[in-house]
Amino acid sequence: MVKCLVTGATGYIGGRLVPELLAAGHDVRCMVRSAARLRDLPWAGRTEVAEADATDPEQTYRALRGIEVAYYLIHAMGTSGRFADQDRLAARTFAAAAERAGVRRVVYLGGLAADERLSPHMSSRTEVGEIFLRSGVPAVVLRAAVIIGSGSASFEMLRHLTERLPVMTTPRWVRTATQPIAIRDVLHYLVAWAAAPGEVNRSFDIGGPDVLTYADMMHGYASVAGLPSRVIVPVPVLTPKLSSHWVGLVTPVPAGIARPLVESVRTEAVCHEHDIARHVPDPEGGLTGFRQAVSLALQKIKEADVATRWSSASTPGAPSDPLPTDPGWTGGSLYIDRRDSQVNAGPEALWRVIEAVGGQNGWYSLPVAWQLRGLLDRLFGGVGLRRGRRDPARLRVGDAVDFWRVEEVLPGRLLRLRAEMRLPGLAWLELGVREEGGRTYYTQRAIFHPRGLLGHLYWWGISPFHGLIFGRIPVNIAAAAARAERRASTPA
Repeated sequence: MVKCLVTGATGYIGGRLVPELLAAGHDVRCMVRSAARLRDLPWAGRTEVAEADATDPEQTYRALRGIEVAYYLIHAMGTSGRFADQDRLAARTFAAAAERAGVRRVVYLGGLAADERLSPHMSSRTEVGEIFLRSGVPAVVLRAAVIIGSGSASFEMLRHLTERLPVMTTPRWVRTATQPIAIRDVLHYLVAWAAAPGEVNRSFDIGGPDVLTYADMMHGYASVAGLPSRVIVPVPVLTPKLSSHWVGLVTPVPAGIARPLVESVRTEAVCHEHDIARHVPDPEGGLTGFRQAVSLALQKIKEADVATRWSSASTPGAPSDPLPTDPGWTGGSLYIDRRDSQVNAGPEALWRVIEAVGGQNGWYSLPVAWQLRGLLDRLFGGVGLRRGRRDPARLRVGDAVDFWRVEEVLPGRLLRLRAEMRLPGLAWLELGVREEGGRTYYTQRAIFHPRGLLGHLYWWGISPFHGLIFGRIPVNIAAAAARAERRASTPA
């Protein structure tokens, strides 16, 4: 048993790595900025939690004390010029704290790409790996290209481009060679380094058995998914910036996250060695081929068994402020739109409808208005409505639901969502259940904290439409709960 620390435990990779380490018999401590984000995860009770910011030396040192192997899975995905500075500062702080705490190994998952013409994001990931390799703690840097797995940003981009565009004009990068790897194989290598013997300080290329172009992957996905063959016409005029906006409009992945993905596939990403096999064994049965990885991912999606998604991690630029305590809050104005409705159904039926809002079920209001708001958010660089949900029926703290993030879930009582759309302020939507006098009531609050004059103007500008948008939700949710209860009580 090894004492491990995992950073980024609320993200796509970290959220899958923790249960794998636990299953292998290791002790796990999660380092997160907010412990609340782990509360509802099925494995949370089996881990330690250390709240720390990776750029704070003392907090990071305290989180690393007593740790043998530390997994560094932090990477800024923003588009501002500061992301490289943030990556550099966090890596240096973490490396120094690891040395001070006596950590014997750091494991970092970086990107695989040719050394020439690296994108800013790939350059930053390469630099982070070099920081750890030059630190006073032996480091293992795993370099992976496209990761294929249910819920990964790379897979979601590939999936939706292929499914939605039977004929597509594409950038030249669809002809670039890459070596995709299945998420199960990435996790295998990460877990193996927890207990691998010896002192190793170097990088390793990791990839699946297939070397493909992006066009090959789209054709392969279409074949596995049972779709007709796709027509792909590369054109030379689509820059990474234009490509990322195009991806943002077609897929659930917003432009801000799509751009580093696009930039990463512009250059060749093929393994030049497989030296990792000298230190840790390959997965039993061999590495997973691309088509098998796609098939496994689609099966997980079909069964609604997606453990983590790309949207599990915090969205770049999205607010993270918790709802201020009201009415005694002294930080400024809070605008509140409050609505209640009696429901001709039991509290259990009402809660099931509330917990399933968003995604394919929609928002029980004017669909056109919500779609328009999502489109406007996309045009201004936001996440829009297309993120959907990780699970169609269940929510946990930290889940993304379209352009909201779950801030609180009190089963059977309250769902609080924090807005991650582009707004001149902070916004929340609360949906709740109240029982009184043997009757069931639906409760709803839309809360807005304006930022400056523009925020106040925004609230008053949309106030005339509150009745059309917020006013319809209680009526339609109450009706949906009543219908669900009638169906449940009707004999088959």
